[in-house]
Amino acid sequence: MVATKSDKSASSKKKLSKKAPVTVRERSEQSSNLAQKRTLRKTAGSASKPFKAVGRFIARILSPFKFILRPFKTRPVRFVGRILAKVLLLSYFAGAWKELKQVTWPGRRETWQLTFAVFVFALGFGLMITITDYGLDKIFKKVILK
Repeated sequence: MVATKSDKSASSKKKLSKKAPVTVRERSEQSSNLAQKRTLRKTAGSASKPFKAVGRFIARILSPFKFILRPFKTRPVRFVGRILAKVLLLSYFAGAWKELKQVTWPGRRETWQLTFAVFVFALGFGLMITITDYGLDKIFKKVILK
């Protein structure tokens, strides 16, 4: 069997589209991120259970009164609702909440490291300002009091 030019180009394309193997570091980062997300979802789920239960209870009590909401589903009232939503910036708060849910929060160790870095920087900057202030004070006292 003779390989044609199109067969060779098809096999070379397959070789070019091959993914690079996942490194051990990447695999461990992915697993730690998944574990954090699972823990966060589990915590958020357990924290929201009482609110969901209260919501279901209220919905069950108010279900006979659904007919009251029918006028609010008409076109003019929905238009007024959209205007009110824009005035009250509801879309802004909904977008902000959506963004906040996408945040990956640092762990305890990383938080301590960053806090320590902030304190070291603040102390270093304060020391630099103190030395500069002391030096300029001495210089100006010699120049002015001369």
